[in-house]
Amino acid sequence: MISTAQEYETAQRELSHLEEWLARLQREHPAPSHGLSKAGVRKMIARLHEELAVYEGSQEVHSAK
Repeated sequence: MISTAQEYETAQRELSHLEEWLARLQREHPAPSHGLSKAGVRKMIARLHEELAVYEGSQEVHSAK
């Protein structure tokens, strides 16, 4: 889980990298080939989105106090 601003920034960079990788895979292999790779990348992207959302929510709670 993301607990610091530095980890948050690192996760955002990782998310950007994964999204670029997925776009490249889809562009280079539009047919169902490499489906497992694409599915794995999508799962990693979803996990990072969830972790970023949890961190952002916790920051909103802290700033509201």
